Amino acid sequence: MSEESNVRFTEREALFYHSTIRPGKIEIIASKPMATQRDLSLAYSPGVAVPVQAIADDPATAYDYTAKGNLVAVITNGTAILGMGNLGALAAKPVMEGKAALFKRFADIDSIDIELNSEDPQAIIEAVAMMEPSFGGINLEDIKAPECFIIEQTLRERMKIPVMHDDQHGTAIIAAAGLLNACFLTGRKFSDVKMVVNGAGASAIACTSLIKSMGVPHENVTMCDSKGVIYKGRAGIDQFKSAHAIETEDRTLADAIRGADIFLGLSKAGAVTQDMVKTMAEHPIIFAMANPDPEITPPEAMAVRPDAIVATGRSDYPNQVNNVLGFPFIFRGALDVRATAINEEMKIAAARAIAELAREQVPEEVAAAYGKNQQFGRDYIIPAPFDPRLMEVVSSAVAQAAMDSGVAQKPITDMDDYRHSLKARLNPTTSVLTNVYAQVKQSPKRVIFAEAENEVVLRAAIQFRDFGYGEPVLVGREQAVIDKLAELGVSQPKSYEIHNSANSSHVDAMVDLLYGRLQRRGYLQRDIRRMINQDRNVFASAMLKLGLGDALVTGATRPFGQTLKEVRRVLDPKPGRLAFGIHLMVGKASTAFLADTTVNERPNAEQLVVIAKETAAVARRLGHEPRVAFLSYSTFGNPAGKWLDNIREAVAILDGESNLGFEYEGDMAPDAALNPKVMAYYPFCRLSAPANVLVMPGLQSANISAKLLKELGGNTTIGPMLIGMEKPVQIVPMTAIAPDVLTLAVLAASDVVD
Repeated sequence: MSEESNVRFTEREALFYHSTIRPGKIEIIASKPMATQRDLSLAYSPGVAVPVQAIADDPATAYDYTAKGNLVAVITNGTAILGMGNLGALAAKPVMEGKAALFKRFADIDSIDIELNSEDPQAIIEAVAMMEPSFGGINLEDIKAPECFIIEQTLRERMKIPVMHDDQHGTAIIAAAGLLNACFLTGRKFSDVKMVVNGAGASAIACTSLIKSMGVPHENVTMCDSKGVIYKGRAGIDQFKSAHAIETEDRTLADAIRGADIFLGLSKAGAVTQDMVKTMAEHPIIFAMANPDPEITPPEAMAVRPDAIVATGRSDYPNQVNNVLGFPFIFRGALDVRATAINEEMKIAAARAIAELAREQVPEEVAAAYGKNQQFGRDYIIPAPFDPRLMEVVSSAVAQAAMDSGVAQKPITDMDDYRHSLKARLNPTTSVLTNVYAQVKQSPKRVIFAEAENEVVLRAAIQFRDFGYGEPVLVGREQAVIDKLAELGVSQPKSYEIHNSANSSHVDAMVDLLYGRLQRRGYLQRDIRRMINQDRNVFASAMLKLGLGDALVTGATRPFGQTLKEVRRVLDPKPGRLAFGIHLMVGKASTAFLADTTVNERPNAEQLVVIAKETAAVARRLGHEPRVAFLSYSTFGNPAGKWLDNIREAVAILDGESNLGFEYEGDMAPDAALNPKVMAYYPFCRLSAPANVLVMPGLQSANISAKLLKELGGNTTIGPMLIGMEKPVQIVPMTAIAPDVLTLAVLAASDVVD
């Protein structure tokens, strides 16, 4: 099915998502330096003439000197957009941009969306065929049947690069993987099953063809369309449907489904009744994949057949058939061996690899994201979409099948090395953060948003609720917040929980709480009451302390230091813990954790040890093997200086401990910690690879470094993340936009930064 889920959001939020920061979802960045005149001369004229001549002499070198080998075109004419029908090429652009973004996110494939303004199959064929020099692969999308069959088949014959219509084959591959496992669990073989297919569009026909090629006999499959069974001799059916016609007396879906082992639905909601399900064979396999609502829901099917295995295209039911499990990794494997096609052998290899992966032990981070112990069985026959092993397992299987079937122009000589490179290709932080979001959805929290009259904060709070992460608890003047919610398009603004510090019924309890803390620091009760009434951060922190919320997000309207001071009037660090901040710098293929960037001005050796240990723990929870470097202007005493003692003492303390579970080294300058060539000058260095946890010597260098990297480095920055407080609190930068606030709200609601 499509990459959609049933996440709930408003039209306003969808439009805001696509328009904020910069319109659309993709951008193009240069992969080479463009800073000097020499750079420009190499990139364009005259330097570019050299690879031009090389490619003219040997066209295969285009893969060496251009982006062709990692570039896929996502092409449509908009005649079958999702479940919305023929809305035209331009309307399809948001979907195609999204597909391009998924290619990058899941398989590190660069992708360009191309919308062709034509419904003439021959015109589309000619347009796409002429693009062959530009791309390493072609992903056709959202083109209606039967034209999609003609277009894909002709392009596959004419072009010498991989061409795949994902609406057909993506669904087919994932469905086939699920059916393999469903049959395995119920003791069936493909050669023996009786299958009914309801639907005769592109996806249904592709699913049926693939499953037949994997061993289900032609005569064992009954296909139905909106007019009933497709049988031999039936008038008015095209060549693509007639290829699946069989000799049968059945004329309706109800006739055909009687005694069937498998129902495969790619039709419309409600097409299958409970009475039909009752007539199926023992342990029926039901793949109800109509989008967005299935032919029959799993609860409806299970109510009459508790022995059934049920799959749908939706994320809120077990066994989601989701194309994102397949197409990024199929193209990854095909591109890496420079395949001339995506053939049947490669599709079957992908299906089998996905099926076998589901039978393996589920990684801890995937199980945690879904809030339960996922393991192979009736409710887990298809891997989770964010299983980090998909890249390695599926891509390598496809690459091997391409080589075995003779369509690989650049065979891989060392598959173990290739599999390792696939694992290293994507930054694990991206996957783990996605899992954090999923984990919070499984266990929603009440998060206090202390500055709810601020539009950026309020947008984040709306998204927090709309996306199912929990309930936002808003702090502000009631009418002002309600008016702002209405202005932002919320249909029921009064459904939000709003607390006003000026008239809250909880103020008396807060005064008692804070007077006990502050009475010996020069505060009278009236001072405390005034502080609570007038300071939203004190009020919101007291709410958190009293258990009126599970976590707190603030900081958008005041500097970090001032906000932390106000929060600390109410909340302390956890007993025996140190409060400090981490900036998470997420690059294309690497992540660095910088600490302490926000709290402790000159940490002593013991504090540096705590910062190192707890930052390493956060790194591990985000999918990284921690390698800690205690940074300095000096590398192992060169040059000498007077500000090195606390760093060296921290290293000495760790030297005296056992079972730390992470590598560490120091004192080190940043180049020695991060650049393997510089690190090689110090063969005694205990780091096995560049550091990813950077413990800074003091707040000045830490905060300056984090902000410089954010402004100049081009990396995504998350944080600062506040660690070690007695209650989950996150303080966002004043420059934060709504997605930044939302990310920190979700992190506050999770246990990643606990």
